[in-house]
Amino acid sequence: MKSDVKDKSLVAKGVKRIEWADRDMPVLSQIRARFAKEKPLKGKTLAACLHVTAETANLMRALKEAGATVALCASNPLSTQDDVAAALVEEYGIPTFAIKGEGRDTFFEHLNAVLDFKPNLTMDDGADLVTLLHSKRVSDAKRIIGGTEETATGVIRLKAMAQDGELKFPVVAVNDAKTKNLFDNRYGTGQSTLDGIVRATDVLLAGKTFVVAGYGWCGRGLAMRARGMGANVIVTEIDAVKALEAAMDGFRVMPMHEAAPIGDLFCTVTGNVDVVTPEHFKKMKDGAIVCNSGHFDVEVDVAGLKRMAKSTRKDVRPFVDEYMVGKNRIYLLADGRLVNLAAAEGHPASVMDMSFATQALACEWMATQKKPLAAAVYDVPHEIEEMVAKTKLYAMGIGIEKLTPAQKKYLSSWQEGT
Repeated sequence: MKSDVKDKSLVAKGVKRIEWADRDMPVLSQIRARFAKEKPLKGKTLAACLHVTAETANLMRALKEAGATVALCASNPLSTQDDVAAALVEEYGIPTFAIKGEGRDTFFEHLNAVLDFKPNLTMDDGADLVTLLHSKRVSDAKRIIGGTEETATGVIRLKAMAQDGELKFPVVAVNDAKTKNLFDNRYGTGQSTLDGIVRATDVLLAGKTFVVAGYGWCGRGLAMRARGMGANVIVTEIDAVKALEAAMDGFRVMPMHEAAPIGDLFCTVTGNVDVVTPEHFKKMKDGAIVCNSGHFDVEVDVAGLKRMAKSTRKDVRPFVDEYMVGKNRIYLLADGRLVNLAAAEGHPASVMDMSFATQALACEWMATQKKPLAAAVYDVPHEIEEMVAKTKLYAMGIGIEKLTPAQKKYLSSWQEGT
């Protein structure tokens, strides 16, 4: 089988990791069982560009059970779990192209490798496959009947393409689903980012000043979790409403240039470029820790930091580089890439259960449409979200109320009330 992984001797370890995650993914397990019976993706070929983790492996297993030919590559050079990649190839028969720490050239070779399978469905985490299909592999885009997108950054790209009339096939914005962003982005990013920071640095968060750049769902989760660990949290924002929300949630809000001299730790979760720049590095105190938990490595100006540093020490700890700026040491984590996946294991399986269940069902929805969908960005259908949420609640042993006939009548009537 054509593939490119680091070490196939890691299979046994990878299988254990995948099976452990599977125990905490009951919604996806239920979908996989149905897929195995119904084969809704039979005859389809799917190219996926996602973080190659144990949770992703279980999504790939579900899609394969649905009858699809599946090929997987990494959506980030540092997010791959090499044992999982080996297990996917050797144990589960899924072509995988991913090596933790792969260089830029290899990263793009792997993107092209999954597109060489001639897919008619795509699954993206950052719109890398979509971008390639709209730039260097335009002829391959004609085969695509639909795709899904997992990240806020990717959805922003796709909506811009659709607005400009450039999008060549339909894509479901999985990131915009409530069963994704309310849980994966908030609770997953919040916990896993702190996990990555603590694993990389062994820093005590209690009493530290923690600067969170961005107060979207990821920023909300990170700020909440950092405060829960005893940190004094500052939020920076460009959106007045989100800034106001952060202030009323009890956080200090200020521009980055004001936060730079007082912060002990800085983490960006904005999806935008140049959030922390040389202007800010110059103002930071000795020992400041800087990292990113947004999708791409553009939020922290790493090139600018390297240019201004008098000296650099690589790997003072795993995933920690030291830069001397003036008389102060600044510590950059994971080269400015996703700290939660580079230095830790990414989101817990329980929260990815909902995200990947939504991904799988959105893929099924696209593939089984009776009429071809127009090239546009689509929301996840409400019935899919309802099914995922109800199944998750059931798995957690939680029940909810049902509307009585009188309540339904009251809510649908304008004559009653007052």
